[in-house]
Amino acid sequence: MRKSNYNQKPATKISGNIYRGSEEIISTLTALKDEKKGIWAVECYQGVRHDELRALFGALDADRFIDTAELMREPEEIEALTHPYLTDDRLFGRRNTLTYADFFDPEKIESLKLDTDGFSIIYGHGAAYVAPRATLLLYADMPRWEIQMRSRRHEVCGIGVNNESDAPSIHYKRGYFLDWVICDALKRRIMDKVDFWIDSVESGNPKMIDSETFARGLDATVARPFRVVPFFDPAPWGGQWMKDVCGLDNKQANYGWCFDCVPEENSLYLDIEGTLFEMPSNNLVFGRTRRLLGAPVEARFGQDFPIRFDFLDTMGGGNLSLQVHPTTQYIRETFGIPYTQDESYYLIDAQEDASVYLGLKSGVDPDEMIAALNHSQETGEPFDVERFVNKWPAKKHDHYLIPAGTIHCSGAGAMVLEISATPSIFTFKLYDWGRLGLDGLPRPINIAHGSHVIQWERQTDIIAKHFINRTEPVAEGNGWKEERTGLHENEFIETRRHWFSCPVSHETGGGVNVLNVIEGDEIIVESPTGEFEPFVAHYAETFIVPASVGSYTIRPHGPSEGKKCGTIKAYVRFRE
Repeated sequence: MRKSNYNQKPATKISGNIYRGSEEIISTLTALKDEKKGIWAVECYQGVRHDELRALFGALDADRFIDTAELMREPEEIEALTHPYLTDDRLFGRRNTLTYADFFDPEKIESLKLDTDGFSIIYGHGAAYVAPRATLLLYADMPRWEIQMRSRRHEVCGIGVNNESDAPSIHYKRGYFLDWVICDALKRRIMDKVDFWIDSVESGNPKMIDSETFARGLDATVARPFRVVPFFDPAPWGGQWMKDVCGLDNKQANYGWCFDCVPEENSLYLDIEGTLFEMPSNNLVFGRTRRLLGAPVEARFGQDFPIRFDFLDTMGGGNLSLQVHPTTQYIRETFGIPYTQDESYYLIDAQEDASVYLGLKSGVDPDEMIAALNHSQETGEPFDVERFVNKWPAKKHDHYLIPAGTIHCSGAGAMVLEISATPSIFTFKLYDWGRLGLDGLPRPINIAHGSHVIQWERQTDIIAKHFINRTEPVAEGNGWKEERTGLHENEFIETRRHWFSCPVSHETGGGVNVLNVIEGDEIIVESPTGEFEPFVAHYAETFIVPASVGSYTIRPHGPSEGKKCGTIKAYVRFRE
C-alpha cells in the first residue's frame, strides 16, 4: 500500500459573502427587515433539522410565523396518496408524478390570509409554493448523503408524514422515489430567485451565502476540472484497501463503498474565505446544465448527470452479492426510470487470488437455476454459484463489461472502480452467500425481479469474447498511448485509458468527461490556453471535466514527474 495523498475534502475556492453561525445570520437578516418587509419564504429540502431551523428563523421576531407543516393534508392522507408510488416492496417503488400542490390542504391554503404590509415568515417544505411572490426567498438545502446518515439515526421524517422510526432503507426509498423528486422539481424552478442559501449540515453551526456568492461558486466550479466530496461506507463484504490509500479511519472494521462521483448524492464544497460551505453537487447540474454536461448530453439526459464512478473494496473482504441490473424496458415499465444501470468493473488493484463472477456457464438451464436460487433462499442452504456462473481470475487493470441483464459480482480480493450509468438503487440481488447485513438482518433478495431481466444467452464463450478486456489501441506518440477499453456496444458510455509519462492532450468533445487516476501518485490538468488554473489530482481520485472546458492536457506532476501514469476517462457516446 502507498502513503495516502488522497484529498477527502476537495473544494472550489472563491471570494464572496458568507455568514457563519446563528448570530451572524440573524444579524444579517434582521438588517434587511425594513428594506424587504412583507413575506419571507424559507424553503427546505427534505432531511433538514426543523427544530434548529425553526429556532433560527423564529429569532427574527416576525409578526407572523407560519409553518407549512400546519397547512398540509393529514399524514394519513399523504400516506394514502403516496403509497401507489412507494408500494409494499422493501426496496423498490415507482418514480412519482406528484408536486407540492398535492400535499397541501386546499381549504387551509385558501383560508391563509397573508399580510404584505407587515413581516411574515412562511417556513418549511413547499414554502416557495405557498408564497410564490415572497419579498425574500431563502433555501435551507441538504445533501442526500447527509440525509441518509440522519435516517440511520432516526433523525428525519418524510415530507408530511411521521415516519422517523422507519428503517433507513424505507427512508431511502421514500426519498428516492418521492421526496427528493418533489424537492428537486421545485428547486429547479426557483434557483434563480433564491436570495440566500443555508448550509445546516453541521448541527449548531449554520452558514449562509447570498445569491451572488452562490452563482460565483457554480460559475467557478463549472469553468475548470473539479471534484465532488467523496463519502465512504462500510459493507458486509467490505475490504481494507481504501483505509490506507484514501487515508481513512483504521479503527473501522472495513470500508466497502466510496462514492467519488455520484452528483445526485455527493456534496460540493465551496471554500469561501477559508470556510467550507456544503451543498448538494446536484445544484451544479441544475444550475449550469449545459456548461457542465454539454448540449448533446443535456438533450439526451436533461438535468441528470449520467455517469457514475464509485469504488467497491473487497481486498481483505468478501464476495459481493450475486446480482443483475434491470434492462431498460423493465426499469421503465416497472419503476418509471428512463434508463438503466449499465456498468463495468475496472480493477485498479487486485490480490493474487482476486476474481470476478460474470455471465452464465455454457448450457445453463434457466428454470433449473431459478429453482436453485429459490431453494437456497427458502431453506438457507448454499447456492452452488460456480455451477451456474463463470468465475474469472482478475488482475490489476483488467476491465469487465457488464451491460444490464448480465449476472455478475466482484469476488474477494479486488479493488473495483465501478463505471456505470447513474440509476443507483436498482440492483437485484440473487444470492448473498448466507450473510447478514450490517444491521444484523438478511439483506433483501430479488430473485423474482432478477428472473425477468437475466439475459440467458450471455454465457461463457460470449462473455470471454465480448465482455472482458476489450482493449483496442486508438493512438500513441512519444511517451503516451491511448486505448479504448469498452464499454459494451449496448451501453452509452465510452471509456478510454491513457498511459503517459509526458503531457497528453484531451478534448471534451462537447460532452462532460469523468476521469480517475489509475496509476501514478499525482497528475496535473492544464488548459493549453490558460482558461483555468492548473488542477492537481492524486492516485485513485475521480474528477470531472465540464463540457465547456474543451481542450485540456494531463501530465505527471510532483513525485510522479518523469514516471508512467494512467487515467481512465468516461464520456457519453455521440457518434462513432
